Amino acid sequence: MAKVSLLLFSLFIIVASAIINGSEAVEKVGIYELKKGDLSVKFTNWGATIVSVFLPDKYGKMGDIVLGYDSVNDYKNDTSYIGSVVGRVANRIGGAQFTLNGAHYKLIPNEGKNMLHGGPVGFSDVVWKVNKYKKDGYAPSIVFAYDSYDGEEGFPGALRVTVTYTLYPGNRLTVRMKAKALNKATPVNLAQHTYWNLGNHNSGDILSEQVQIFASHYTPVDSQLIPTGKFATVKGTPYDFLKPHTVGSRINKLENGYDINYVIDGADGKLKKAAVVKDKKSGRVMELFTNQAGVQFYTANFLKDVRGKGGYVYESHGALCLETQAFPDSVNHPNFPSVIVYPGKEYKHVMVFKFSFSS
Repeated sequence: MAKVSLLLFSLFIIVASAIINGSEAVEKVGIYELKKGDLSVKFTNWGATIVSVFLPDKYGKMGDIVLGYDSVNDYKNDTSYIGSVVGRVANRIGGAQFTLNGAHYKLIPNEGKNMLHGGPVGFSDVVWKVNKYKKDGYAPSIVFAYDSYDGEEGFPGALRVTVTYTLYPGNRLTVRMKAKALNKATPVNLAQHTYWNLGNHNSGDILSEQVQIFASHYTPVDSQLIPTGKFATVKGTPYDFLKPHTVGSRINKLENGYDINYVIDGADGKLKKAAVVKDKKSGRVMELFTNQAGVQFYTANFLKDVRGKGGYVYESHGALCLETQAFPDSVNHPNFPSVIVYPGKEYKHVMVFKFSFSS
């Protein structure tokens, strides 16, 4: 009887969340799977989240290479944005405020006095509608949609958002994020926050994984991880991944680990290679391409005693994130590329993950 009551309560919470957060209709929260060749990816419409990515290693043994949970309810209680789409504005907004077209907007802070990843109830904590779900064919795909209401978390204007995940031959996962401002200009900066561990989600830390980031500059931050507005060269710093280095080779020179935005070289709105990750033991290789100007490199510095899939406990540096994005706190730095989307214009963000193997 207690289990039945708990289930009914959970369903009530899901329905209530959908209503409170502006969904047009009550959506059932479920798990959806796409398969193509050797690649299998599962999703949930809670936060348009990537739940698992199964891929063989160089020996042909299958493994799940992203952190996550066994239950959808665990994602509802997650505080680390594991696998989810974050927004309306990803990363940090200093002082949880900005001015646009002469109007001052006060947002809802959720990291001290600042806003992180869209606020206390960002896009990672709402129910998305499943617009399309195509399991078969040349390019299996799923489309999640969310209508963000005017004033949600303090942001101006209604916003219609879609996220499309598609599998292509050659072990490629493409993520397309689009957003339309319906009635007011508003900032938009979406990011996909998957925690990757190419050795397998339960293989320990990622300090031995080799990373290359195609960026000669980064955006320095203050003690609260808010950009100063300046640009700095990676040369001579622990942030230099222009040539491949293991994550752990210089991480001890940083206070907690990597959590910094890189300025992708040659970014011009077209698809560019942003990063490559290699895991020597498994042989897995992940190449990341994007049309965005920045990529946040994060080494899961603040994971601690997080019980994940199969009861495995995730700890600090148990994964890495490569979140392609516009620059953090762009709304407060006129010298950064603008993230403002005006009615009649469309925000488009593309990521391509290409998986392969090396000896």
